[in-house]
Amino acid sequence: MSQPRLDAIDIRILAEVQREGRITKLALADRVGLSPTPCWNRLKRLEESGLIAGYHAHLEPKAFGAFTLVFMEVTLANHRQHDFDRFEKAVRALPEIVGCWSLGGGIDYLVKVIARNIDTYQRMVDSLLEREIGIDRYFTYIVTRSVKDGTALPLDRLVDPA
Repeated sequence: MSQPRLDAIDIRILAEVQREGRITKLALADRVGLSPTPCWNRLKRLEESGLIAGYHAHLEPKAFGAFTLVFMEVTLANHRQHDFDRFEKAVRALPEIVGCWSLGGGIDYLVKVIARNIDTYQRMVDSLLEREIGIDRYFTYIVTRSVKDGTALPLDRLVDPA
């Protein structure tokens, strides 16, 4: 996939909407130094190009009460395409699995889980194991403190303005 051609204003628009998805058209135009119509046209072009995948609210898990954040390393017993497909289908179906990455190297997947507590996490793992979706082994890492948990892309490090 080739890098889209973005100028400095496009990058500023992306940075602003990434930081504040509910920004008004007027405020966005003001922050990036454009009049509203050209700014809105650029934003629509950026959306249509697929650079903006959506707008979301960032919820604070602590506001909902106690929870446990877990990272789990998973290695599958077999490495055929249908083994990967079966595992990934099961992962997509579980709402408590909030992230899953296929990795190269010593493990097959890194899975991010948010559960009410350790017991509910373990029950979820037990149900995965009972479904026989190909898990050979797994390792659990309980997060004790979040140091940095961001979703913003470092645009100034990823994109050279055109």
